[in-house]
Amino acid sequence: MAGGKIRSLRSARQQSIRIAATVFLLPALFFLSFFIVYPIISSFITSTMRWNGMGRNRIFTGAENWITLVKDVNFWRAFTNNLKIMFLSLLFQVPFAMALATFLDVTERKGVIFKVVWFFPYLISSVVIGVLFKYALDANYGIFASISKLFGGGGVDLLGDPKIALYTVIGVVCWQYIPFYMVLYLAAYGTIPVELYEAASIDGATRAQYFWRVSLPLLRPTVVSGMTLSIIGSLKYFDLIFVMTGGGPGVSTELMATYMYKMSFVRYNMGYGSTIASGMFILITLVALLSILTLNRKTEL
Repeated sequence: MAGGKIRSLRSARQQSIRIAATVFLLPALFFLSFFIVYPIISSFITSTMRWNGMGRNRIFTGAENWITLVKDVNFWRAFTNNLKIMFLSLLFQVPFAMALATFLDVTERKGVIFKVVWFFPYLISSVVIGVLFKYALDANYGIFASISKLFGGGGVDLLGDPKIALYTVIGVVCWQYIPFYMVLYLAAYGTIPVELYEAASIDGATRAQYFWRVSLPLLRPTVVSGMTLSIIGSLKYFDLIFVMTGGGPGVSTELMATYMYKMSFVRYNMGYGSTIASGMFILITLVALLSILTLNRKTEL
């Protein structure tokens, strides 16, 4: 009798927990479905149509837009530019952020002022940063152009030269997002017990040896998380690049998101713009999954 009563109470408790969980999760599931799942499905549906984005005159074209996308040189050029941003962002953002976080962890309270100053770029809106650097890098009146003219040189057009415009934009992107990863790694440093450093010091380990042998292995999961965020973010950049260059000069800084915007809202080809957006979704998902599997495998090894 007692055992049956306990089981009935346990099942009643589990049922009440399930009901409470359902009640609290339903609003979140509704908003996720309405703002994420529905737009994705709608984008794939619109990609099978010819539509200017206005009115109800939609013409079903089947896979026509997708065939055009596969053959679209400009789209694949934009995807290549996204990949360049991804690799160079990983190359610069992760090491620089780790170096800054390590410095702040070593200095502790003495480095508070550096923590505030270095984190400041991330607090500024991407649009504001884009406008700021667009004028700062102006070919005639920008900082580098003014310095060049001061020493008798000519204008320096960092954003107008197709060969270096993308790398200039990548530099600005790194300047903005390094503080985010710095704080991420600094927070991870706070989870490492102080006793480990004291034990390493007693054993005669230097600060460099402690970093490579103790800190870095413990920080590896956070580093992997930061790299994953950087990879996903690099594949969907839009605002900063659009404000600074608009995808130009030519298509040298064109990204998938800027190309999608132009097709959808400048040329009013909403059907093909939705195809580009759907293609972005597929490519970003594949690259993200591949990166996560690769990074996690290396972490386990």
